[in-house]
Amino acid sequence: MNSIERTDVLVVGSGFGGAITAYHLAAGGAKVVILERGPWLRPEEVEHDYKLGSSCTRIFDFVVGDGMNVLGGNCVGGGSMVYFAALPRAPRFVFERHGSIGRRMWPAALSRDTLDPWYDRVAESIPVSTQDWKDVTYAGGLWAAACDHAGRTANPVPVGVDNATCVRCNWMMAGCRFGAKRSLQTNYLPAALAHGAQIRPLHEVQRISRTDDGGYRVHYDLIDGEDYRVRTGSGRIDAKIVVLAAGAGATPVILQRSEAVLGRMPHAVGRYFSGNGERLSTAVMNEDRVREVLGLSRGDGAAYEAFHIGKGPCVANWDRLDASLPEFTRYSLEQLYFPPGLGTILAQAPGVDGPGAWFGPHKKEMLKRWRSWLIIFEMVEDDNEGLFGPPPPTGNAVRISQQLLGRGSLRYRPSPTTRRAWEMADADVKDILERDGLAEVAPWTGDLVGAYTVHPLASCRIGDDPATSALDDRHELRGHPGIFVTDGSAVPGALTVNPAMTIAALAERAVPGIVRAARERGVEVTYGASAPDGSTAGRRGVAAQIPLLVNG
Repeated sequence: MNSIERTDVLVVGSGFGGAITAYHLAAGGAKVVILERGPWLRPEEVEHDYKLGSSCTRIFDFVVGDGMNVLGGNCVGGGSMVYFAALPRAPRFVFERHGSIGRRMWPAALSRDTLDPWYDRVAESIPVSTQDWKDVTYAGGLWAAACDHAGRTANPVPVGVDNATCVRCNWMMAGCRFGAKRSLQTNYLPAALAHGAQIRPLHEVQRISRTDDGGYRVHYDLIDGEDYRVRTGSGRIDAKIVVLAAGAGATPVILQRSEAVLGRMPHAVGRYFSGNGERLSTAVMNEDRVREVLGLSRGDGAAYEAFHIGKGPCVANWDRLDASLPEFTRYSLEQLYFPPGLGTILAQAPGVDGPGAWFGPHKKEMLKRWRSWLIIFEMVEDDNEGLFGPPPPTGNAVRISQQLLGRGSLRYRPSPTTRRAWEMADADVKDILERDGLAEVAPWTGDLVGAYTVHPLASCRIGDDPATSALDDRHELRGHPGIFVTDGSAVPGALTVNPAMTIAALAERAVPGIVRAARERGVEVTYGASAPDGSTAGRRGVAAQIPLLVNG
């Protein structure tokens, strides 16, 4: 393809950071094109099958790094298609964190108070449901009962799920085919399309260069729909504004590859990566003790045996989300369903050290009891230890298999501070679930294959200090006016809760500044669209902040 297209705004990625900005800019009158690396799957195309070659391997991206493995979305809708729809807001103390730099990581302009109106905008658009105990699944109920037995509290998690439609099939992580999960395909993206935005799947952005008129040229490859290792063509689009929202594992790689032609990147591009402090533990429940100690019964003769029944996270323990506690000792513990396809491989057998925890007779015995598993998700305050090495020749990783699997350049070595936080959370999970013989618990340690995250953050983070942040407080890339980053890579550090709601709120907040930059470059665009369904309460709620973001 030799011709060069032109648009006002080019958005890279269609997850929370891309869909939200694309909607508002298109609704404001800009010509918007969204390039998405993955395929466009309709709900009816989502398969209930974790086999290779099924829809799940098409819409996931699993990148193996050096010490850190990242699982994310690879499809139109991005992470919203494959997440568990947990949408809590970050605790107030998160915005005061110092982390590894010894001073406040977040920009002075951002706090829980200033972000709350933008959270409200997201909740109006998705919308967010407050679950009741009647919505809680077997696994969530078991976790809540165990917490209560241990003298702890338990809380239903706010979600983007229509509980009246949800059939509790527990296939949420592979995409919802019943229309119950409020992914971005049900709100921001169709609204963006209605205002003229274009979405182009199977377009993988490689680099960005400058144009003679002060804009940017985005270079992309076309990806085969069945074998992601095969490139079927290439192209270029010129834009006055570029919004990078390819995810914290891909956005810094695009910028690194662009440095040779764009010029020097901020020091923080590809540095300070956070896995959101995530870790998993598997408890193998003793059915007799569950019945005797907790008094639980499904009514069919089983006490629990319900690992495969339910939906994503629905109950969390937030006792450690206390602002009075020292940093790196605060975390949440959340019941999570992790599909057996990966869980049976990565889970470790309790009480066994070394490779025998993954393979051997103890693991085999553990697998026989898989129906009695309960998986707990820990989100601690980590130390932003991740660093991206030189980018691969194309894409964000060297593709190893036809779909899903790649080898990336991310290097992660957990600091003693992060390890202590994990150990504290591990001990808490064991205390709750092993009390009175309820279960045997083992964490999924990273000693053999590295840590895991489904919520990568902070690889191009916002901040006030140019030495430790790639973006200013309005998400513009330092030294490169007109390039904005609005995905999870902009979040400064671990949040101790699921980050989707915060990524979305930050993207909402970034839009007025992007509109201002677009207008300065001759784009006729305005800010002020309603929520995708036409609601306007959220718009009124953020009105007081608009002048600061546009003129500050």
